[in-house]
Amino acid sequence: MNRNRLGRILVCAVLALGWQTSMAAEAGKTAAADLSRNANASLKQLYASVPQAKSLGQKALAILVFPKVTKAGLGVGGQYGEGALLQKGKAVGYYNTAGASVGLQAGAQQYSYALFFMNANALGQLDKAEGFEVGVGPTVVVVDQGVAKSLTTTTMKDDIYAFIFGQKGLMAGLGIQGNKITKINPK
Repeated sequence: MNRNRLGRILVCAVLALGWQTSMAAEAGKTAAADLSRNANASLKQLYASVPQAKSLGQKALAILVFPKVTKAGLGVGGQYGEGALLQKGKAVGYYNTAGASVGLQAGAQQYSYALFFMNANALGQLDKAEGFEVGVGPTVVVVDQGVAKSLTTTTMKDDIYAFIFGQKGLMAGLGIQGNKITKINPK
């Protein structure tokens, strides 16, 4: 790799990190009441569009809902969002999700996602050490429309089910991505 290309990659990485940091600072101003209200509204939207999610929600120990995650990138990218951990419709904790990606990518989008924690062990992993890393620890199954149609109470055997919904914008590309969920204390 020549020096010019390495220099451009480093500049892009620094800019993406600065962008992600400023997003996190701005998003950190979200009030707990707003997060709770938005999380419940997003969960209702998911239930309306994917009826199997509602059945899953009735069996889940807790549901972590991120009502709005913003993702953007051009070669180097980042994503950030805040959400609430719901138990029986009540917010019992607040979290952020942040990630960085490197690869062939361009665009920006917003989306929502919900993690359905099906057992105490999976839920216990959420607050371990320095944050919960998606893809490390309990089994996470990303549920799309096809998988959702085949879910029944007897086939639900995994630790965590993830639904991504409400996508807006356009983000295209391939890349390596890391995503971490960390507990926060909103105002």
